[in-house]
Amino acid sequence: MIRFLLLFSRQGKLRLQKWFTAYTDREKKKVIRDMIMLVLARQPRSCNFIQWRDLKIVYKRYASLYFCAGLEASDNELLSLEVLHRYVELLDRYFGNVCELDIIFNFEKAYFILDEFLMGGEVLETSKTAVAASMQETDTLQETMEEYMSKPAY
Repeated sequence: MIRFLLLFSRQGKLRLQKWFTAYTDREKKKVIRDMIMLVLARQPRSCNFIQWRDLKIVYKRYASLYFCAGLEASDNELLSLEVLHRYVELLDRYFGNVCELDIIFNFEKAYFILDEFLMGGEVLETSKTAVAASMQETDTLQETMEEYMSKPAY
C-alpha cells in the first residue's frame, strides 16, 4: 500500500501531495522536508529506491518533476515504479505532454486523475481509457454547468 505520494520540482517546491494514511501536520511537514532533501541530494544515475525509517521510498524524475511514493516495507518497488509511470501517462494523456505548469495551474485536475487512478493507496483503475473517459465526462459536466450558471435568470 502506498502511504503517500509527493510531486516536487528540482528546486524543492512541492507541487502535489496525497496522503493515504493519517499523519499530523507536523509529521507531514517533516516527511516532505526529508523526502525532498533525500531525493534531490542523490546522484542522477543512482537507484530509484531508498530505505527510510520503516518505509521504502520509490521516486522517478520526469522532466523537471520528481514523483515520490512512500511504501510499506512489504510492497514491491518495481510495481510502485510502474504505478508512478502510469500516473504520468494519465497526466500526459489528459494534458498532452504534461509539464510542471500544468500541475501548478490545473492542480485540481491532477488530483482528480490521481483519485480516479488510486484510492486508499491501492490501484483502483488500471485502464487509461477508463480514466480518460471519466475525465471527459467530468469536463463535459463542468462545461454544461458553467453554461447554465452564466445564463441570466429572468
